[in-house]
Amino acid sequence: MAEKKIPSNEIILKLSQFMVLMNNEHRLKIYYKLAALLRNRFTLMDALDRIWVIESKDGASPDEPMAIAVAWWLKELEKGLPFSSAIEGWAPMREKLMLSVGDVSKLEKALMNVIKVSEGSNRIIQPLISAVTYPIMMFALALVIVVGVGVYMVPPLLEFAKNAQWSGTAKSLVWLSGFVKVYWWTFPVVLFGIIAVIYFSFSNFVGPLRVGFDKCPPWSLYRMFSGVSWLMSLAALVESGTPIAKSMQSLRQNANPYLRERIDKALMFIKNGDNLGTALKKSNMHFPEDELIGDLEIYSELDNFEEALNGVATEYLESSIENIKKEASILNSVALLIVSGVIAWVLLGVFDMQNQVQSAMG
Repeated sequence: MAEKKIPSNEIILKLSQFMVLMNNEHRLKIYYKLAALLRNRFTLMDALDRIWVIESKDGASPDEPMAIAVAWWLKELEKGLPFSSAIEGWAPMREKLMLSVGDVSKLEKALMNVIKVSEGSNRIIQPLISAVTYPIMMFALALVIVVGVGVYMVPPLLEFAKNAQWSGTAKSLVWLSGFVKVYWWTFPVVLFGIIAVIYFSFSNFVGPLRVGFDKCPPWSLYRMFSGVSWLMSLAALVESGTPIAKSMQSLRQNANPYLRERIDKALMFIKNGDNLGTALKKSNMHFPEDELIGDLEIYSELDNFEEALNGVATEYLESSIENIKKEASILNSVALLIVSGVIAWVLLGVFDMQNQVQSAMG
């Protein structure tokens, strides 16, 4: 067998790590192959050896990023490190936490749980992207219309009536034209600024006020996305035998300020003896959502809670996808109304200007 090469150049190694980290689809395929080999009673080392042969094309391309990754994992395992530590830097922290099962015999199940959670997160990301893309495009179109009218439509009309005393809608268009000529750059800056602020607020805006914002889009969309990812990860950890409190602590390590606040609030009550559903209810964060919290209050008292939690997580994923689509239609309707309003205002203003120009010339 060809030698498993690990680049001595730090830059090449870091680049390979980045490429593997970003290529979720390829990494999940590796997990699936590894789980299949473990299921067929391969040892972890033998399974990774087989995968390295495939990824390096029988040793002909040992410099492929995934081949380097597998070679690195083998080297770390030879040092006595667990698989979850071996993949550090090559996979997201959430995957590392979910694979830190301690017992290699449980690794196959943990790998399948990682695949399930990742695929679930990907399923909700697609409608989420669709939900925000159309409104952004509509708002951008509205700005293009405003700038275009101010630069190209209004100035020729002004030439016909330089001394006219504008009034009504025409006056607002004349003001717009003067503003756009000097400060046109403020429109894209404001648009991108608003997008940046909202995007930053998703994971960093916390406190009582955020609970209110979570009830309306686009923050409600982010609440659903975070809730699904968190609940599916929690279900996977609990299914692997990790207690609720420890699972919550593990997920907290990789959480952003928004999710960390919700985990910390619930953990306070869990440590005082409350079950998961009751803890989420008492935290008064309405996270992930009230109906789900009610379900968790009931299922937390059952003997087969681990299995029930998996079912709740899967059901919540499906309902969230539908809810995101519903909220997306509301956002789309609002965006369409705004653009329609801008177009109507422009048309009325242009007609009003033409009438006032004719009156001034008459």
